[in-house]
Amino acid sequence: MRVSRAQAEANRETVINVASQLFRERGFDGIGLKELMKGAGLTQGGFYKQFESKDDLAALASRRAMESATRRWSSVAAQSATPLESVFDLYLSEGHREDVADGCPLIALGSDAARQSPEVRKSFQDGITAYLQALGEFLPQSSGVDAKARAMALLSLMVGAVTISRIVTDEQLSSALLEAAKAEATRIAASEKAA
Repeated sequence: MRVSRAQAEANRETVINVASQLFRERGFDGIGLKELMKGAGLTQGGFYKQFESKDDLAALASRRAMESATRRWSSVAAQSATPLESVFDLYLSEGHREDVADGCPLIALGSDAARQSPEVRKSFQDGITAYLQALGEFLPQSSGVDAKARAMALLSLMVGAVTISRIVTDEQLSSALLEAAKAEATRIAASEKAA
């Protein structure tokens, strides 16, 4: 039975969204096409009608995940009188640490992404650029301070802290890492010296 063009596009979007979550949960190589398509409620046979390869899907799913994360930052920032503090609270939280499927793709897939195709890595690079731009916009403006360097230091600190907090098995240590990172991020954001 033929699928309408609109249904085919809806199916494609579903696969991208499901892949975005499943890749973050299991890694790029942790899930096969059959299981991925099953997760989207579709059969494996339709995959190659929608995507050139699993790598093509990985690039699209990575882009979707990065865009979703950036939108989440913007949304929480827009609802707060202290946007940067709100982003820190969201990102450096126990909830984010536990939310692998919908959490930051840099944390879930960063080291894996470094070994992927240029297309997948480009999706991550574009997302990193968007993160840095958002952080730069949220940073307090001060004379002579390189906001771009501070944004880079903040992003590195944030990603590293949540990554390490997910690795350790000691719950108290994990939470302490997030709190220490939040305190340091706040200090860096307020600093008059470039990071």
